[in-house]
Amino acid sequence: MTGLPSASDIQRAARTLEGKARKTALLESYLLNERLGCRLLVKPEMLQVTGSFKFRGAYNRISHIPEADRVRGVVAFSSGNHAQGVALAARLFGIPAWIIMPSDAPSIKIGNTRAYGADVVMYDRQTDDREAVCEKLRQEHGATLVRPYDDPAIIAGQGTVGLEIAAQTRAMGIKADLVLVPCGGGGLVAGTALAMAAESPGTRVFSVEPEEFNDTARSLATGKRVRNEPASLSICDALMAPEPGRLTFSINKDLLAGGLSVSDEDVGTAMLTAFSDFKLVSEPGGAVALAAALCGHIDVRGRTVVAVMSGGNLDAEVFRKVLSSAGQLR
Repeated sequence: MTGLPSASDIQRAARTLEGKARKTALLESYLLNERLGCRLLVKPEMLQVTGSFKFRGAYNRISHIPEADRVRGVVAFSSGNHAQGVALAARLFGIPAWIIMPSDAPSIKIGNTRAYGADVVMYDRQTDDREAVCEKLRQEHGATLVRPYDDPAIIAGQGTVGLEIAAQTRAMGIKADLVLVPCGGGGLVAGTALAMAAESPGTRVFSVEPEEFNDTARSLATGKRVRNEPASLSICDALMAPEPGRLTFSINKDLLAGGLSVSDEDVGTAMLTAFSDFKLVSEPGGAVALAAALCGHIDVRGRTVVAVMSGGNLDAEVFRKVLSSAGQLR
């Protein structure tokens, strides 16, 4: 695939993923709906293969590599969820994978990536250039680079999330007014926005980011891509992209209704709510869309709202600490 993906590319990705990726349900809590004064549906991609939506794009991208090139394997860089998605997808295709991961990535993400059979290469987020490390490995092995978000086949694969939301709400006899989507590099929200524009016109799609990594929100406001400060920090390790992708922003600037930002404290509240109201374990980055709905970053009253929860890969001790802190704030 070259250029920007289309709605038909997302339909093709859905056929490619049939029997490989899970169709995650839309869940709701009647008590939470009463508290918020809206109908809130969450899409739990932590229940997806590898524990996040990333498998969708990774498998679809590898399926596009010519068979003659697949034997030389794939290489990718990731803080963890894309790493696991690529590792398992490569294993299913029977090809080698080299994954470049930051040394401060959650241990569960590093361990799972290795368990899926990938060769993990560590780098320092503050001092190393991950793309340079990746390019060196790519040249050494002749492998194909599987980018985390800025690739049309990746975006199309992630767009199957939006395709499912449109079909599921249609089957329920409702239409979503708002769809809130976690955003790092922008692949998930771009694909979702493409699918919703085709399948549910009039539904407004918003990106949601951590306050310290709200480059997409700021880029939407200025009309051009802007970068995050290098020293920025957040508990949302999965959403710490340095700037929006070139392809993803080309889509998002035209299709998104806006960009929202949430604090780490809001994220903790959302993780606790996901656990108590939906019995879901969410990693911090996976909870930002729910946080936006819960904490007043957008008016949800009287509306039907879908919040995508993008992943659930986090270390148990981190989960315990976040839930404990969030519980004290209640």
